[in-house]
Amino acid sequence: MSTIVLRADVVLDDPLGRALELLEAYPTLEACDFSRSSSFDRGDLRLANRGGARISAAEAAAILERRSEIEGRLREIEPEASLAGTATSIPWIPLRRLFDAFADIRGVGFSKMTKALHPKRPALIPMLDSVVQAYLAIEDPEAESSGSFGERAGALVHSYKRDLDRNHDGLREIQRDLLSRGHALTEVRILDLLIWSESRSEPWSRAGRSGARRR
Repeated sequence: MSTIVLRADVVLDDPLGRALELLEAYPTLEACDFSRSSSFDRGDLRLANRGGARISAAEAAAILERRSEIEGRLREIEPEASLAGTATSIPWIPLRRLFDAFADIRGVGFSKMTKALHPKRPALIPMLDSVVQAYLAIEDPEAESSGSFGERAGALVHSYKRDLDRNHDGLREIQRDLLSRGHALTEVRILDLLIWSESRSEPWSRAGRSGARRR
C-alpha cells in the first residue's frame, strides 16, 4: 500500500485502514445519484445536514430562493467532472459561478455550501469545512483572502488539488481497495477522510502522531 503525504510533512502509513475506520464510524456520503445531478432542492439540504452542515431553516429558505440559479450553474458542469484530472480539464470558471450563486447568504459560508454541493459533483467539489480550511492554510494562508465569494472558494479548491496531484497514485490505489470492500468513494472524498483522520490526533499546526511520521 502506498503512503499518503499530507501537509506539515506528515506521512500516513496506513491510509486504507484510516479511511475504513472513519467509514465504519460515519457511513455517509459514499456515493451520488447522478440521475439528480442537475437538480437542487430541500432534500439536498437535508442530506447536507445529515453530514453535519447545520443549515438552519432560515438559511435553507434563502438558499432555495436561488434554486434556479444553482441548478443552472450545475448544468454547466459535467456530473463526472473530477478534480483529479488535468488542470485544463477542470471547469474552473463554471465552478466559480456555482460558488458565487451562494454568495451573501447570511450564515452560509464555504462549509455549508460545499457540504450541500459535494454530493452533486463528488469527484470535483471537496467539503471545505473548518478542519479542511485549517489544513489548507498550512501552505496557503492567504488562499481565501481576496476576490468574490466564488473566487475565494475556488482558491481553496485549487489548493486542495495540489494534495490530490501529489498523492494521485496512492489515492487511486485506496479507491480501488475501498471499492472491493463495497465503498464507492471519489479521490476527493478519500483525501477528505484522511485529512480528518489526522486532525483527530492533534491540530494541523503540529506534526501528527497516531500512525503518522515526519517525512
